[in-house]
Parts: sequence; structure tokens; C-alpha cells
Amino acid sequence: MTVIIIIGILFLALAVVVPMLEKSNWRMNSEEQSKLSRWLWPLLMILLVAQLIKLMIS
Repeated sequence: MTVIIIIGILFLALAVVVPMLEKSNWRMNSEEQSKLSRWLWPLLMILLVAQLIKLMIS
């Protein structure tokens, strides 16, 4: 039952956030995208390694 409630809340949040993002005029130019992508992959790799260490410890 808890899973159904969580999925319902996620869909409700998605139904609220998507229209708000579509109405907003915020756009990223290519320079901002390159700055973001420079940090995104290393942070994801750190997260992956941390999760693997956590899995191995527990």
C-alpha cells in the first residue's frame, strides 16, 4: 500500500512540475550546458562508487 501512495505522490508532483516548467521561459545556453555537464558525470561516478562501497559494507 505504501508503494502505491508513493507512486501517486510522484505522479501528482510530476503533474504540477511539468506545466510550471513549460510556462517558465528559463532556457540554458550552450555555455551553461557545458559547465553543467562538466560536473554532472564526475558527480554521478562518485555517487556510484559511494553506493557500491555502501553495498559492500552492509
